[in-house]
Amino acid sequence: MAEKTHRTMDDFARASGVSRPTLSKYFDDPASVKPATRARIEAALSSSDYQPNVFARNLNRKRTRNVGIVVPAITDPFYAEMVSRIERRCRDEGFWPIVISSHGSPKLEAESVRTLMSLKVAGAIVAPLGLVSEPGVFERMSEDIPIVYFDTYIEGDTPFVGNDNHQSTSTIVDYLCRSGEPPVYVDIPHVNHNSGERLQSYIDAMQAAGLEPTVLKAAGDYSWDFERIGHEWMDRTLEKGGLPARTLLCANDRLAFGVMAAAFSRGLKIGRRADCDFRVAAHDDHPLSRYTCPALTTMAQDFAAMAGRSVEILLALLDEADPSGHDLARNVKLGATLVMRQSA
Repeated sequence: MAEKTHRTMDDFARASGVSRPTLSKYFDDPASVKPATRARIEAALSSSDYQPNVFARNLNRKRTRNVGIVVPAITDPFYAEMVSRIERRCRDEGFWPIVISSHGSPKLEAESVRTLMSLKVAGAIVAPLGLVSEPGVFERMSEDIPIVYFDTYIEGDTPFVGNDNHQSTSTIVDYLCRSGEPPVYVDIPHVNHNSGERLQSYIDAMQAAGLEPTVLKAAGDYSWDFERIGHEWMDRTLEKGGLPARTLLCANDRLAFGVMAAAFSRGLKIGRRADCDFRVAAHDDHPLSRYTCPALTTMAQDFAAMAGRSVEILLALLDEADPSGHDLARNVKLGATLVMRQSA
C-alpha cells in the first residue's frame, strides 16, 4: 500500500486524529503521551512518509537538543576518535551533535563559536586551540551556555577533562630508562598546554632519575602538521651526521610517524632488538599507532573515559542527568597506560 504524504505537522496531526500540541509532545518524548494516543500516532506514522523537521523545531525553542563539538583538526586521528565517541554518547542521550573543525585557525575557531550560538546549541564540548585562541571567545560563549573543555583548556573556571601528562610522560620515561639508553625528547611546536606539560614532565622525570634531559626542537613555528615536521626534522638530523642518542621520545605519535618514515627511507632500522639502529616511543596511542612498522610504543590516553566524562559533566550542567551520581570535579585528569610494542 502506498504511503500517505503529509507535508506539515498540521497535516499529519489532522490525519492521525490528535492535536498538534500532543503530536509535538510525542516527538519530544513518546513516553510523555498516553499509551493509546502513542499507539494511534505510531500507527499513523507507519503508513505515512512524514518526518518531523527536528532542526526547525529546535530553532523555535529557547534551548535546542543540539550539542556543539569543536576540535582543532578533524583529520587528526586522536580528535577523529574522540569526536566519534562523543557523537555516539550524545545521540544515546537524545542530543544531536554538530561538529565543527577550526583547522588550527584562531579565526575559524571564533567563527565556529558564532555559528554554534546562531544555531542555539544547548551546550558545547570543546577542544580549544588554547594558547592561540582569540581572547575571550569561549568565555563569552560560556556566559550563555555550559561548556566542557577536553584534551586542552583555556585558563578559567570552565570544566576540563584531559590527560594527566605528568603521570603519562614520567611513566614512559621510566620505562625507556629501565629498558635501554635514556631518551632524548623530540619536541613539537607548543600548540596547546599538552605540549608544554609533556616537555616539563620529561625534564622533571629525567632529573628525578639523576639524568641530564636533552630536548631537541623539531620546529618552532606554530603548526599542526606534525607528521611533516617529524619527517623534515629527521631528514635534517640524519643529513647533518646522525642522531644524538639511540632512544627518541617524541612529543606525540603523529610526530613519531614522520620520524619513522624518514628513518626508513634512509635504510635505518627501528626497534628494541640489538640489531636495530635506534628506538622510538611517543604519546597518545593514535588509532594508527599499532599499524606502523614497527608498531609504535606509546602512552595510551583513555579515549573512552575522556569522552564519557566530558558528556556526563555537560549533561549534569544541562540538568539532563542526576549530578549526585557523578563526580563533577571541574578539573578531571585521567591516567594513561603504557603500551609496549616493537619500536621501543
